[in-house]
Amino acid sequence: MPDMLILTEPDLRTLVPLDIDAIDTVERAFRALAEKAVVMPPILRLDVAEHNGEVDVKTAYVPGIDGFAIKISPGFFDNPKLGLPSVNGMMVLLSARTGLVQALLLDNGYLTDIRTAAAGAVAARHLARADASHATTFGAGMQARLQLRALAMVRPLQGATIWARDAARAEAAAAEMTEAIGLPVEAARDPQEAARRADIIVTTTPSRVPILQRGWVRPGTHVTAMGSDAEHKNEVDPTLVAAARYVADKLAQTRILGELHHAIAAGLVAADAPFPELGAVVAGQAPGRADAHSITFADLTGTGVQDTAIATLAHARAKSAGVGTRFTS
Repeated sequence: MPDMLILTEPDLRTLVPLDIDAIDTVERAFRALAEKAVVMPPILRLDVAEHNGEVDVKTAYVPGIDGFAIKISPGFFDNPKLGLPSVNGMMVLLSARTGLVQALLLDNGYLTDIRTAAAGAVAARHLARADASHATTFGAGMQARLQLRALAMVRPLQGATIWARDAARAEAAAAEMTEAIGLPVEAARDPQEAARRADIIVTTTPSRVPILQRGWVRPGTHVTAMGSDAEHKNEVDPTLVAAARYVADKLAQTRILGELHHAIAAGLVAADAPFPELGAVVAGQAPGRADAHSITFADLTGTGVQDTAIATLAHARAKSAGVGTRFTS
């Protein structure tokens, strides 16, 4: 049997930083959804309500890529009370030719964080105004921090704002990110004020009730929502979804999991209403932003094609650098 490569989180943090290459890799994955016969089954989901937990399993085969990833992604949102991270997980990379395991990526959710941040950058690159200079995150966790790093790579940011229900956490995140991206980052206590400052807004929470309201968003703003990856999650006022230039990562998914799901349930959008997907916008098959005054909205629920793309990048870099532990069964 061929060797299997085992890569740990420290390995992967070194191999796959959040950089332009990672963003471009995820952009190519979205393009593949529009241009290739990608096989991407629905998300397999397990809820563990007793412990405020959930587990998602995602995968995708992309023609032309040698391997495909299967990702197991648990999120247990009471873990911080126990001194544990709320998100962890792992990926398995298999050969698309033989089905044999090529690599076990013990990333504890790190690669998911990177590919999610990269997806936010791809959305902003194609939907935010070219002169967008101020970003606001709703949420102060790891993903909010990574989103600001990624956005600073694709738009000429001059400053940023962080709002979170926990004001102390927002203050700490703002101080950290001011140093990390070399730009002034402030914590806001008023979510409406935080939204009104922004050219780009990214929501990064597991909220079950809207935390971003329609009336707070200025014309010309781009919004990316990425916390609503389950039916019960809802970060954004459905009237904003209905009013904006809406783009899905995968329309079949956002109709049942994303912010679009709530707009449909509220009767604001028809269940079969056609909307473009981000891959089609990237590929030039669908228009993105119409003008400088439009509000654009990217509904990112997470796709298996992103996981296959980032796992393949990690494996290629590991082989090139001679990193990891080889295991022969």
